[in-house]
Formats: sequence, C-alpha cells, structure tokens
Amino acid sequence: MIKTLSQACRRGNPAAVPSVYSGRVLGVIASALGGPEVLQVTELPDPVAQPGQVVVRVRAVCVHPADVAATTGQIPRGPVQPPFLPGWDIAGEVASVGADTTDFQVGDRVVGMIPWYLTRGAPGGYAELVAADADWLVPLPDELDFAHAATVPLNAQTAHQGLGLLASSMLSAGSRILVTGASGGVGGFAAQLATQGGYRVLAQASDGDEEWVRDLGVHEVVPRSADLANVGPVPAVFDAVPLGEAVAAAVENRGVVVCTRPTPPIDPARGVRQDLQLIRLERTLLAELVAQVAAGKLRTRVAATLPLAEAADAHRRVLAGGLRGKIVLTPG
Repeated sequence: MIKTLSQACRRGNPAAVPSVYSGRVLGVIASALGGPEVLQVTELPDPVAQPGQVVVRVRAVCVHPADVAATTGQIPRGPVQPPFLPGWDIAGEVASVGADTTDFQVGDRVVGMIPWYLTRGAPGGYAELVAADADWLVPLPDELDFAHAATVPLNAQTAHQGLGLLASSMLSAGSRILVTGASGGVGGFAAQLATQGGYRVLAQASDGDEEWVRDLGVHEVVPRSADLANVGPVPAVFDAVPLGEAVAAAVENRGVVVCTRPTPPIDPARGVRQDLQLIRLERTLLAELVAQVAAGKLRTRVAATLPLAEAADAHRRVLAGGLRGKIVLTPG
C-alpha cells in the first residue's frame, strides 16, 4: 500500500512530494472510491522537506464537503484514482525545513491550503506530517488556535474570490446581495466580507441558526425554509450551497449569480450572468484573511474535533448535514 501511495504521489505533483523517506507516520487514505467506509488509517512514508518546502506537523485538518466529493469521485477534472490522501486545509508547526527555504523556521506555527486541485491527494492533509511547499503556508498568529485556523483557507478564500466575481459586474455601493448557506463555512465568510464591503446582505440561515448568522452583522436574515422568490429580486446572489433553480427566482433580470458548483442554466432571455467560483491559492490574501480571523474581525466556528483515526465518522457527519461549524481532525 505504501509503495502504491508513493507512486500516486509522484503522479500527482512531483515538485511537492519528497522522494526520500526516513520513517513512518500515520495518515488516512481513500483506499477506493466510495463512502466513508473507504477511508483507512495506514502507515505512510515519513516525508523529508525538499528545496522550497517545509514538513508540517499537522495539529488540525479541516474536513470539507470537497473531501467527501473526492472520495466518491465527484470532483472537477474527473475522479482521482485511489489510493490518495484527502485534505486541503492544515494548521500546525514546522517540523523541518528544506534547502533554500527561508520563510519559516522549525517550530513556527503555520496555517495553509494544500492546492488539492493540483496535488490531487499527493499530498493531502489527512496525515500527521505533510511536506508542503512554503508558498502554500502563512504564519499563524498566537491569538488563533489550530482548529479554528484550519477552517479558514479554503472557505474564506473561496468567499473573497467569489465576491470579486460579483463586484466585477459593477455593483454599486449599498447594493443588495443574497448569500445562501450563510450558516456554513463559505457562506458565513461571504456574508461577513460582503457586509464589510458595504453591501446590504440578505443572509440565508439554517433553521434554528438564525441568531449566529444575525451576529455576523448582516442586514437581514432569511430563513432556510423561505421561498426565495419572495426575497428578491436582488441584483446579485452568492449561491454558496448552491441551490441553483431556487436562486434563479431571487435574482433580477440582468443580475449576476456566483455559485460554488455547477448549477442549471438560467433562461438566457433574462440576461443573468452565471459565474462558477473555483478556488485558487492566493498567499497574500490568505495571510490577510487569517489575520482578520485572529483579530476577531471575521468569525468562524468549529462544530467538533475528532482524532485523525475517526476521519470516516467525520465524513459521515458531513454527509448527514446540519452541522453548525466545521469538523476538524486532530492528528497526534
């Protein structure tokens, strides 16, 4: 199994995966495509930092719906062939530093995003130790704990970049924006960042979670059970769930909808622009967002922390839905 995984790593991103190993660490791999049952705890080769890399001792790794999608093969560019490591967002400490790496020293606290859309599980974050390019990481302020830090990179960057797509439609200051899924990771950050940007935010909350969403500073909370046709029309929608057809009823003609997964096309006669937000790693942006969370200017939350060995249970909880916050795995 270790040999097979090493071969998969070399196929995924040769520059990011070490070729020399000195021991064994624990990780969780997807041994096949399927449900949570395909996740297996196994021994992995101990990574050695190559030039431009550091090895991160992972203290927290966020569990995303994207991880669940990867194990079931429902991701862009087609399924990744197992075995592979799920996991995008990690927080921890630098355990070793490769040659020509000057950004970090051993012992530094770091948080970052493995660009899984490039590595495709080689590496991934579900491991005790991860060899990561230094450019994937930013310093982690002491004010922010590992678990909450691990909820930031993918969610907050997706929200910020998606709002950039909305802004490109020349929305005027004070425009109304509907954000779906504001109880979730991406939607919660999008609601806060849009409010900071001067928009009037209508934020859709999960039933029973209206108070937390209201405390994000939004202008109006929309219940999950509400008919969005009665909410609009609004000039812009950030569809973080995404809801697709239900959102089409809320956006005005010649408006704009940004979603996080492909959704059915809206009647072309209405002139609505539909944009798909796919994450890209922006290190400077990530550092700014982490700093805002550490300073209390952006809020995030953790629903539960579980040992790395309970990754399958974490995936089951994500599939069950209804979480208020993210599930975070705690290696070691």
